[in-house]
Amino acid sequence: MTELTVVVGIFLFIMFVVFVGSPFALWFQAAVSSANVGLVNIIFMRFRKVPAKLIVDAMITATKANLQITSDQLEAHFLAGGNVIRVVQALVAASKANIALTFGRATAIDLAGRNVLEAVQMSVNPKVIETPKVSAVAKDGIQLLATTRITVRANIDRLVGGAGEETILARVGEGIVTTIGSAENHKMVLESPDMISKRVLEKGLDSGTAFEILSIDIADVDVGENIGAVLETDRAEADKKIAQAKAEERRAMAYAKEQEMLARVQEMRALVVEKEAEIPMAIAHAFRSGNLGIMDYNRIKNVEADTNMRTSIAKENASEKKEIK
Repeated sequence: MTELTVVVGIFLFIMFVVFVGSPFALWFQAAVSSANVGLVNIIFMRFRKVPAKLIVDAMITATKANLQITSDQLEAHFLAGGNVIRVVQALVAASKANIALTFGRATAIDLAGRNVLEAVQMSVNPKVIETPKVSAVAKDGIQLLATTRITVRANIDRLVGGAGEETILARVGEGIVTTIGSAENHKMVLESPDMISKRVLEKGLDSGTAFEILSIDIADVDVGENIGAVLETDRAEADKKIAQAKAEERRAMAYAKEQEMLARVQEMRALVVEKEAEIPMAIAHAFRSGNLGIMDYNRIKNVEADTNMRTSIAKENASEKKEIK
């Protein structure tokens, strides 16, 4: 009987440690901290696979900060995949900073994938975002490289569904390009760089984003290349290549015509040679047929000789006149 009592006692002790001991310690911790977490609820958290210590710690933090939150709300947020401690810390920070932030909105921001604690801290302490160098060209063709610092504050009401920092950077970059591009010359921008920030702020670039733009400050403006001169040079080079191509085309056409004329001349010369070769044959045929006598042939030769002599004399006279001139 005694041995049975010892076994039962050991079993009850183990059951107490497993099912009651740890929950009892958490319940006692919550009770002395005035956190409203029941012992039965702590025991059932184990069956719901909810870390009881996490919920109790979060409830103690919320109670000490006078936040009206129940353990059921924290359990529901944990089961939904949220960060319970971060939400409670964000609510405490918002309460101390007099920022209107409800538990429902905080959990919605957390479940949306945003850091709600960081958002609250950004509402109190604005964040400075530095843009990369934005390249823009003024109307006189000079390129300017501008770097800006954007001071933003988180907008709690637009954190869910609002655009992020990338949108802010893109919009500010677009505003810088537009402002510099509308300037008559780059000297105007260098003399008063604040014209960029003023015009960009007037556009309301924080609309639809999770931030509120407090200021846009120009950190640096550098002069880049003379884009206008580069474009003119490229255009002149392109015109030059076009003119060269057209000249080459005309030269090729002229060369083709010249070759065609030479071919025609060669053809005519071949025809003349062919006809001249037929003359002796015709003369021989005339001799054989009796249509041409020796005297007639001699007269023809005399005429040819006289013609050649006159042609030679005419060439000599023409060359002498050229020398005199």
